[in-house]
Amino acid sequence: MNAKTKIGLEIIEAALFLGFLGDALLRATPWGLNVLLWIGALVGVMITLTLRRKREIWSREIIALHAALVCFAAGFVWRDSLTLQTLDVLIILAILAILSLPALKIQVHLTGFMQYALGALNSGFNAACAPFALVFGDIKWKTIPQTGWTKHLAAVLRGLAIAAPLMLIFGALFMAADAVFEGIVNNTFKIRPEIVFSHVLLFSFLAWVCAGFLRGLLFGSVLSSDAPMNLAAHQNIGLDLNKNTQSAVHNYAADKTDATPEKSNENKNWTESLPDFLRLGAIEVGVILGLVNLLFLSFVIIQLRYFFGGMSFIQTTENFKLAEYARRGFFELCWVAALMLPILLTTHFLLRKNNGLNEKLFRALSAVNIGLLFVIMFSAVNRMLLYTGSLGYGLTEMRFYPTAFMFWLALVFVWFGLTVLRGQNQRFAWGTLWMALIVVAGLHVLSPDDFIVRHNIKLMEQGRQFDARYNSKLSDDAVPILSEATEKMSFENQCIVKQELLRNFNREEPIGLLTFNWSRQMATFEMAGYSSSSETNSCPESHLTDSDF
Repeated sequence: MNAKTKIGLEIIEAALFLGFLGDALLRATPWGLNVLLWIGALVGVMITLTLRRKREIWSREIIALHAALVCFAAGFVWRDSLTLQTLDVLIILAILAILSLPALKIQVHLTGFMQYALGALNSGFNAACAPFALVFGDIKWKTIPQTGWTKHLAAVLRGLAIAAPLMLIFGALFMAADAVFEGIVNNTFKIRPEIVFSHVLLFSFLAWVCAGFLRGLLFGSVLSSDAPMNLAAHQNIGLDLNKNTQSAVHNYAADKTDATPEKSNENKNWTESLPDFLRLGAIEVGVILGLVNLLFLSFVIIQLRYFFGGMSFIQTTENFKLAEYARRGFFELCWVAALMLPILLTTHFLLRKNNGLNEKLFRALSAVNIGLLFVIMFSAVNRMLLYTGSLGYGLTEMRFYPTAFMFWLALVFVWFGLTVLRGQNQRFAWGTLWMALIVVAGLHVLSPDDFIVRHNIKLMEQGRQFDARYNSKLSDDAVPILSEATEKMSFENQCIVKQELLRNFNREEPIGLLTFNWSRQMATFEMAGYSSSSETNSCPESHLTDSDF
């Protein structure tokens, strides 16, 4: 039995384990501790297989990504916000995709977004198709030693496969023929076909996907002939590791003196492989970024009073409302900032690197563009602050999260200037990834739903209208502050909040160990005392009907 077969069998064993564990854990909803346990098991499996079979890809960056996986899985135990949990899922999937890049001989911290996208496509394809290659190509079943219990395993499995349909057919006939026999079978097994099917479906899906992903983690892409590691030289891995270590030391020394020439050559080869008509020179860059900058500058100049006029501009303009001032500008300016980043990255990617003038012109025009973008982004945030401030309409998720996105974009553009515009573009994607992780982690610390309700209650205390129906429909993260501030609300809002909280509390299933979530648990404790002290008998009929909720 060769080394590749051994690794293939280990992957199948790990995938079956993760499939069984996932079926036992992830069926319980709403998700909480079960997600952390399963992701923790997946990380443990990946670390074990990597250290045993692919130690050369182990690095500080890989360790950091594994730690990030566990941290964002812990977000399901911490916060109840559906938006935050959706962000956690997206980040977990993105990290898993990036972890597949080292098997393709791509350094995760010295690469670009195109390689990250390649990792996502490669991981998705491996998860869907790589198990076929694993079962029918990688594992040489005939070379597996037939000793001990494995000697008769194949015969036993064949016998079970043949006997299973016969047992089902004859068992069904006997159950139809005799009610006593049917009762004994039902009471003994208590089998519900739909539950059995759901168990088999979830187990099969998780085992299949994990097998494909783990194969890609160790062997690379199923489409590439040279991606799998050289298992024929498995016995010489110690010598290879020494050579790799010496090469890494040599490259590190070169990095100190020549600003990572190896990675620069890789980027140069990417663009040189493109047709000449797709590559950009000084004239094209000057026209593209020059015109864009002129458009941005003209917009800033014309709208200067509109940008920074604030409440005085609104009050002195006839038939002009605060809602129009904020809504008409904020989301459009968000799109401007979001679209400009890929435009700059694509322009730099297509730039001809054989002429220093091209690079200098791109840096100058990009710096001007980023400066104008910061003016526009500042205006957008200022509009939102006015819209949600003391004279505005309060916070919602649709107003909070785009503002947080703008904050992340501002950090990304600063990082763009520190890396791409200084000739270190290979570090831009890695830094941008970690900025996203840090911002989302910061949102977990802040607890957006709790922050939104606190902000809106503060405005209510200043005399602004409080949308009790919206605020009471947020996640359990906001329950403690809502229950605390109920007595400060108007009678009508008290009725709405009390009824909504009590209704949600009565609908929730008891929190089990697998679905444990800190925010839901704290909300349960809060509502246990709140329900006994909240009288709603005096509330109007209109607040007590199901149609209102």
